[in-house]
Amino acid sequence: MSETYELFRQGREHMAAGMNAQATVALEKAKRREPDKTSILEALGIAYFRIRRFAEAEQEFREILELRPVDHYAHFALGRCLEKQGRPEEAVSHYKMATFFRPQSKDYRQALEAVEAA
Repeated sequence: MSETYELFRQGREHMAAGMNAQATVALEKAKRREPDKTSILEALGIAYFRIRRFAEAEQEFREILELRPVDHYAHFALGRCLEKQGRPEEAVSHYKMATFFRPQSKDYRQALEAVEAA
């Protein structure tokens, strides 16, 4: 098992245990080793989001979208980050993209409807 994977696994275990701040330490180290690995970026973005570091989470999801522009979850998560930062007009476009790429998702559709109604 590679050191990078071990750091990723450790980060995910911390997240599963609700220790999101601790997870960021391992995941940041993993990201330095493999900066284009979207699974690491996603986990790090989620951990940042959970500890209310929305700007950092936003950056991680933007990096994913640079690598994979059709990633429905990254669009949704980026929308959530933007909304939490008081930027709902920017969130709408990402919620629309998430819904476009995964129309069967109730969560994506509900997020879009809620921000459009506000």
